[in-house]
Amino acid sequence: MREGFEMVVGQRAVVTAAGQVGLESFDPPPPRAGQVLLRALTTLISPGTERAFFLGLDNADATYPLYPGYSFVGTVEASGAEVTGLQVGDRVVCPAQHASHTLVDARVCLPVSPELPAEEAVFFNLLAIAMQGVRKARIELGESVAVLGAGVVGVLAMRLAQLSGGLPVIGIDLDAQRLALARRIGADDILVSSDGLVDDLRALLGSAGPNVVIEATGASPLVVTAFQLAAEKGRVVLLGSTRGDTERVNFYRDVHRKGLHIIGAHEITRPRHENSPGYWTQISEHKVCLELLARRRVDVAPLITHRYNWLEFPNAYAHLAEWDKRAQGILIEWT
Repeated sequence: MREGFEMVVGQRAVVTAAGQVGLESFDPPPPRAGQVLLRALTTLISPGTERAFFLGLDNADATYPLYPGYSFVGTVEASGAEVTGLQVGDRVVCPAQHASHTLVDARVCLPVSPELPAEEAVFFNLLAIAMQGVRKARIELGESVAVLGAGVVGVLAMRLAQLSGGLPVIGIDLDAQRLALARRIGADDILVSSDGLVDDLRALLGSAGPNVVIEATGASPLVVTAFQLAAEKGRVVLLGSTRGDTERVNFYRDVHRKGLHIIGAHEITRPRHENSPGYWTQISEHKVCLELLARRRVDVAPLITHRYNWLEFPNAYAHLAEWDKRAQGILIEWT
C-alpha cells in the first residue's frame, strides 16, 4: 500500500566538492513497507558539523558528493504498508537532509504537537545532541557546570545542565553578544574568555573550579583549557567535535594529578536499542526533546538568527563558511 503517493520532483542540497554547494532535482521513490514520504516545511543547519563537512575540515572525513543536514520538520505525503501511528498530513520531525522531500523509515519519525511551531520543533536534533552530552556528565543537584562555547549546542547544553540541577551554570565565550543570548536561555553567569580565564572562573565560583566542564566548541586548544578549568576529581565532557590535533597537553599536571574523568560525548556512542544511565537511544532523546520544546522548558526561539528560502541555500552556506559568530539558528524554509 502506498497511501497518497503521487509522483513528484524533489529538490535537495548537495555539496559536490569542498567549498562547492548547489541544488539538484531528484525523483523521490514511492514508500515501501514501513516507510513514509515526507514533504519539508523547515530544516535547520547544524553550524559546526555542516561547516566542517562543507569545507572539508580536519576529522570531518568528508566524501563527495554529500547531502547535508539532519534536522527536518515536514508533513507526511504518503506511507507504505505496515505504517501505524502516522497519517497523511501529520507534522513530524526526523533526522533527514536538507531537501524538499525525504523517504525514511517511519520509526524514526515523531509527531509534532499542534502548539509547537515548526521553526522551533526543528531544533529537536541539536537539542538531543546537547542532551546526550549533558546526560554523560551525570550532573548532581548543586554541582557547578562551566560550558565552553555559546553556539547553538553550547547554549542548549547550558539550559539542559540547569534542568539537570547544575548550579551555577556558567557560559564562556569570546563574544559578548552570544553570551547575552546564553544568559537569556540557559546560563546563570557568563564570562568572556581571556588569558586569565582560570582565575576569573575560580573567583566567580569561590572554589577551585567547576565540578563539570562541557567543551562545546570543537576548538582543539580549548580541550586543554577545559582540563585546566575543572576542579579536582571533576568531569570534562568533550561535546564539540574537535577539529585537528590537540597539542601541548600536560596530562600529569592537568589530568592525572587532578583525577579528572574525561568523557567523549559524540552522538554516535548512543545505543541502538536499549536505554541505560547516561546512554539513551536517539529516538528516546528525540521524544524528550520534543516534550521539552512543547512544554516551553527549553526556549529556542531566541536562537533563530537567520532564515533562507530553499532557493537561497548556496547563500546560506556561503554565510556559514564565513563563520559569522552571530549566526546561530539558520533555518531553511521549504514552503
